Amino acid sequence: MTTDRGAPLITLVWTDHITGHRGYLVVDRLVRGVASGGLRMRPGCTLDEVAGLARGMTMKEALHYNPRGRYVPLGGAKGGIDCDPRAPEAYDVLVRYLRAMRPYVETVWTTGEDLGLTQDLVDRAAAEAGLVSSIQAVYPLLTDEAAARERLADAFAVEVDGIGLDALVGGCGVAESVLTALDRAGVPYAGTRVAVQGFGTMGGATARFLARAGLSVVAVADVKGTVAHPDGLDVEALLAARDAYGTVDRGALRPADRELSGDAWLSAEAEVLVPAAVSYAIDTENQEHITARWIVEAANMPVLPDAEDLLAARGVSVLPDVVVNSGTNAWWWWTLFGDVGADADEAFAYTRRSMRDLVGRMLDRAQADGTSPRTAAHALVADRLPLIAERFGWYR
Repeated sequence: MTTDRGAPLITLVWTDHITGHRGYLVVDRLVRGVASGGLRMRPGCTLDEVAGLARGMTMKEALHYNPRGRYVPLGGAKGGIDCDPRAPEAYDVLVRYLRAMRPYVETVWTTGEDLGLTQDLVDRAAAEAGLVSSIQAVYPLLTDEAAARERLADAFAVEVDGIGLDALVGGCGVAESVLTALDRAGVPYAGTRVAVQGFGTMGGATARFLARAGLSVVAVADVKGTVAHPDGLDVEALLAARDAYGTVDRGALRPADRELSGDAWLSAEAEVLVPAAVSYAIDTENQEHITARWIVEAANMPVLPDAEDLLAARGVSVLPDVVVNSGTNAWWWWTLFGDVGADADEAFAYTRRSMRDLVGRMLDRAQADGTSPRTAAHALVADRLPLIAERFGWYR
């Protein structure tokens, strides 16, 4: 399906005049003149990748449309920079990119952290680029801008067990997606095994919430490889031993923990796989190694379409990214617009309730239509976009 009535509204390609690195901005759709979507930095990032992510953001926003809520979904957009975030020049490239995109950030594109970037880094670079905030385009839509900005700042200052609320709420949403699928299938949490690819913000938080719900996290993959234990890893110890990029210090492993190859998480003896790192991680070849019953997309676009078809034929269900990882983006706006306050318990409760409802509706639609969860999610978007357009108009 398409998310609007044609090609993206805005497509920009930027070339850094100093290093030659390329950057991209795609605004897929505007609602009330504004679009939302993060900024990623990774080597090999492409325009097609960013365009796909922007379409996904349009869908994520539409799926969270609640006509009774204070938060009104925005349009979808995405930014990307083809650069290794660990490279010595990466930060300066980020600043120059934001300086070049400043007119769009000021007026139509609200952005934040994504793959390869933290929110602290985006905020620092945005300030150096002369921006008030990476989300300043949304400020004119707020009833009380000062109160809203203070509420969001307070929420970002909240920590839970030493980890910022902003770094946890997305994983809470992913975990609730997993738990909803298990509940509907009548599968108990105890004894259910999970393998996670990526142990950064999203993967780490997902592992924490699932482990605390009683599931067993048997494998975790990072850039150094896969860490595994058939009876379950000590998730809290691994979280305490990771660096800013989600890489676990192997010195923190227990004697019985095993170090395996980077792709070993795919074939882990687990009921649930959570790809929470790069896009295009599961293709038509490596999908053959998967024995899990569910793949829950915490990352953006980790399963290629042809691979998903092959997995479905083998009875493996893919819960799509446009639903599963939408909680982080939604939490920003729930907080800014005032649907939730700067409180962890309130944020987690609202996220769990919203995600359980959304995943449930998606799975109900899939069952009723005899389709995949992804097709059902697209159908829900197709139902909601006209409602948003009727209320706010089409911005093309």
